[in-house]
Amino acid sequence: MKIKTKPSLLAASVILACTPAIAKITDSTFPLQNGDPLVAEQWHLKNIGQTGFSQSTGTSGNDLDIDFTHLMGIKGRGITVSVIDSGVEIDHPDLRANVVAGSLNLGDGSDYPQDNNGHGTSVAGLIAATEANGLGGRGVAPHANIVGFNYLPNQTVGNWLVSHGLSEDFRQLDRFTDPRVFNQSYGSTPATPVVHNYVLNPWQELQDDVYRYITEESHWGRGSVYVKSAGNSFGTYNAYYQGVPILVLPYENNQFFNNQGLPFHNANIAPDNNNHWNLVVSALDAHGKLTSYSSVGSNVFVAAPGGEFGEAAPAMVTIDLQGCEAGSNVAGEHGNALHGGSELDPNCDYTGTMNGTSSAAPNTSGAIANIMSANHALDARSIRHILAQTARKTDENHPGVDLTFENADGELVTYNAIPSWQRNAAGYNFHQYYGFGAVDVDDAVYKALFTPVTPLPEQVITPWQTQIADAEIPDASLTGATSTLAFEQDVTVEAVQVKLNIDHTRLRDLAIELISPSGTRSVLMSARTGWLGTTEGGYTDTLMLSNHFYGETAQGEWQLKVIDTDKGNSFTVGYNASIGLVGFNRNNNADNGVLKDWSLRVIGH
Repeated sequence: MKIKTKPSLLAASVILACTPAIAKITDSTFPLQNGDPLVAEQWHLKNIGQTGFSQSTGTSGNDLDIDFTHLMGIKGRGITVSVIDSGVEIDHPDLRANVVAGSLNLGDGSDYPQDNNGHGTSVAGLIAATEANGLGGRGVAPHANIVGFNYLPNQTVGNWLVSHGLSEDFRQLDRFTDPRVFNQSYGSTPATPVVHNYVLNPWQELQDDVYRYITEESHWGRGSVYVKSAGNSFGTYNAYYQGVPILVLPYENNQFFNNQGLPFHNANIAPDNNNHWNLVVSALDAHGKLTSYSSVGSNVFVAAPGGEFGEAAPAMVTIDLQGCEAGSNVAGEHGNALHGGSELDPNCDYTGTMNGTSSAAPNTSGAIANIMSANHALDARSIRHILAQTARKTDENHPGVDLTFENADGELVTYNAIPSWQRNAAGYNFHQYYGFGAVDVDDAVYKALFTPVTPLPEQVITPWQTQIADAEIPDASLTGATSTLAFEQDVTVEAVQVKLNIDHTRLRDLAIELISPSGTRSVLMSARTGWLGTTEGGYTDTLMLSNHFYGETAQGEWQLKVIDTDKGNSFTVGYNASIGLVGFNRNNNADNGVLKDWSLRVIGH
């Protein structure tokens, strides 16, 4: 099924001019209670150093910066957000006022998307829990509409199409209640590279077409935004080995869980995450730093509060399944003071332990609903543009990660495996952990409201351009293999995708960099990524995405560099109690790898 698209007629985007900063609202003007007893502990809305019912505090100011927006009454009215998840308890007393027609149980066909887990209900609460009703807390966009789908327990192609914006007869209808924001707090952690090939896997093409169609053509050309969680696999991930579930972890210098400070499972691996139609979000803790678990990569667009686990450190305070026998908040003692039936929540209808990039995504979806409700004329690209312009540099002194390793000659060398904050040639700050930075709702809404708007030029997706390299990748050497590609089209970058073919038997050794004609260096795949295997001996048509070059010119010479950072001293380990430890990538590659070829395409204007 090929869905044809046409240019948006209502595209509108703010200009690139700087916007004066709005005055900060003081604590005394912000109603913490506002009729909702748990709002005072929702640090993601207003962080004043509270605990979120955990055993430690956050750091004041590290929140969504939403005071001005809510005091102006901009709270998502008229915008519908689709929660594609485990389901949504749409009759929850703190949610049902914002539920509109359109939810679907993908198992039995009814209009009640039964949630037997609670995950989707908590996600919906972060987006649009009702405000000032004397119950619980409130959502980031407490006047937004909600529809829900229990897609995760009912994963079929047809159910994916319906939950991601098509009607049951596979048409998108331009009703005001159709979603303009799709929240996807789910993901995959492939243990081997994914082949990106429309011929071998036509599902990839169909999925891409649907994302594009809904993003560009729904809502009379204003389109919709797909928000995607980056993943929760910074340190470890789960996979299967010979049909047995295993915990996959790094092992280096005779230490388990030691990955030299590098992400163990890069967010750029999963096909949903390197699809440029998805706005990928990493997770921040209550101190404005990367959480202990959040996946990261050059494909991350922004970061938002996700929290830790709600016992030793704050998580999210949000809706839970009703009752003390369902969801995450159940009867009994717990390390989170809200749990177990507390005075503030005697019926266990709320939770203080929701976390993950599963939380960062709905916080971003709620933020987007507010921006859209501030200016309904803005199209989907305009929203992304505003987020890129207004994202706040968080954890601004993060130094990046230097990797020291023994090269093939036995010398210790150091490689800057994750750069610190960089400013690209178009003036955008970017960090592989945080994308353009932390979502700043007030600055984004101010720009949507008061900045003159002008349409962005029509979006261009260039054809793939392929460069044959046949360059040897020396083992354990900073020299690496380098290939250049001359790109002639005069395009302003919004995103760049690269497709790789590399022969190498230990992919965890490889770091892959892309350098733009302007000299901006983006790490597409960090070294020490914990692969369990390869495709045909390495990377085969493996897709990667970078947002790092946003606003730069694509014309000129692009450079791809592949560096082997290990001569067999680091390993990947799998563990299951029934089988014990299983080693992967135990032997160094006997032959040097080869960068065979690579392809590049630009999404821009």
